[in-house]
Amino acid sequence: MSAPQVHTLVTMVADHPGVLSRVASLFRRRGFNIASLAVGHSEEPGYSRMTIAVEGSAADVKQCEKQLYKLVEVVSVRNLTTGAAVARELAMIKVRVSAGERPGLAEVTDIFRGEIVDVSKTSMIVQMTGGQAKIDRFLDVISEYQIEEISRTGVVAMARDGAASRNGRARG
Repeated sequence: MSAPQVHTLVTMVADHPGVLSRVASLFRRRGFNIASLAVGHSEEPGYSRMTIAVEGSAADVKQCEKQLYKLVEVVSVRNLTTGAAVARELAMIKVRVSAGERPGLAEVTDIFRGEIVDVSKTSMIVQMTGGQAKIDRFLDVISEYQIEEISRTGVVAMARDGAASRNGRARG
């Protein structure tokens, strides 16, 4: 039995009420932890793209892919775990800083190619995009500051090859 790892599944679904709940319930019933879930409109009107980071063995995740296809709203499922893909995450981090600490936080943010999106008398909000490891490293480096709040989107991913992420059954 292979060890659990995080798999990135990209699923194209019809925009219907309850689809997100049905997809999440499928993973819950199988006992999988969804590490992150990002959903948004796709390039096709009436369809959304879900990027699901799920923990499990390759065999178990393959079984989940098959179960996803049983949901009528699911158009395609693509596992981007082993193929060439671009994956990114967005994080917003609110850090309590004094006026004297601002330049140091701004410098670290710049080194990590982040952006300061808000400054108040007592805090700064930093926006960071990139891979999960980059964001984790940034959080580790700024741990000397008082982090008040973190909001992360979870991974969004896209295959690098020329094929669209619409493999699977045809709509119609």
